[in-house]
Amino acid sequence: MTFSAIRCAGRVLVLLGFCVSTSFAAEDTHVAAETLEGARPGTIFRVWPMEGGVKPGIKGYRVLYRSTNSDGRPVAVTGALIFPAKASGSPRPVVAWAHPTTGVVARCAPTLLPNFSQVIMGLDEITDKGWVIAATDYIGLGTKDPHPYLIGIAEANAVIDIVRAARQLTDIEASDRFAVWGHSQGGHAALYTGLHAKKYAPELQLVGVAAAAPATKLAELFKADEGTASGRGLTAMTVLAWSRLFGWPLGELVDAPAMGPFETVASDCIEDLAQFFQEDQDLKALPRAFLKVDALTDPKFTPIIAANTPGPLPAGMPVFIAQGTADTTVRPEITKEYVRELCAGGARVRLKMMPGVSHVTIALDAAYDAVAWMADRFAGEPAPNQCGGG
Repeated sequence: MTFSAIRCAGRVLVLLGFCVSTSFAAEDTHVAAETLEGARPGTIFRVWPMEGGVKPGIKGYRVLYRSTNSDGRPVAVTGALIFPAKASGSPRPVVAWAHPTTGVVARCAPTLLPNFSQVIMGLDEITDKGWVIAATDYIGLGTKDPHPYLIGIAEANAVIDIVRAARQLTDIEASDRFAVWGHSQGGHAALYTGLHAKKYAPELQLVGVAAAAPATKLAELFKADEGTASGRGLTAMTVLAWSRLFGWPLGELVDAPAMGPFETVASDCIEDLAQFFQEDQDLKALPRAFLKVDALTDPKFTPIIAANTPGPLPAGMPVFIAQGTADTTVRPEITKEYVRELCAGGARVRLKMMPGVSHVTIALDAAYDAVAWMADRFAGEPAPNQCGGG
């Protein structure tokens, strides 16, 4: 996919005071440090028409907005805002979509896909209800910053700030009430949004957290997946992302003979069928033991894994979790263990176990129930609770 460079001159449109270009270039995501420092979280810097397209009656923008990294540093992040074209005359509920792992390098941003709108699970159900979708790419996907893969606060900030961004564009009519809905890495982001939203964005009201096969107990998940091909791929991505984020020399982590195959696998995008097949081919060249260290015991990794394992959500928080019984990436027993922690913490949990459903399809298969559950939260209905409390 090739984009020509566009500035706020020439072939552009002006929308509500923002630059709206007819195409997108990677360099257009640069924002000067002083501009970032002076902007509030959620500030929109640029708006482009959606490259991924939307169905008739629905509008979409790709946006560049201000968020905050896990170290407190302001960053520019890309994402998408999708909403009904017809004015509603009243504030619209917002669903923040948090996407699953797509890769850890800049070109793996979902909003760069030509069919981006098709990768939001439940999109039609959400927009048919007249709601807004706010979908972040996360920090570093689509921009120059290192991607903070599975770093919970950074993910949550990006999710929350695109909800703030939606409220800046008057034609979107976004309300201050939102639900978060995520899959896999996005489930991890959704849980951290539940933990962080009230403190980070007190002006917003989070009505519920919905997650499909969320990454929860990271050490257990890494251990369970270490013998699988997909596990090696995710481990490679984690090592590359964290080495860039924390300044670790790769030569201290990866065996020299494996460095080439490692960098290939770790830089793969896994957003469509062709890319999945390509990663399968690339994994064949990556040795099973490609690391010099054991990430589950190495002192670099262990504190980060512990710090980014979500704890129980606030008491009373409505939570919907879907889990497939055939999932070999996020194991059902690990999700059930986390649900027990949620219940012990006082969250109001609905757990939907889906027999025979895999990790790849769980969000698609659970989308109808997730949207129905979110509709009840927006309507103010009491949240169901399978924890024995009502």
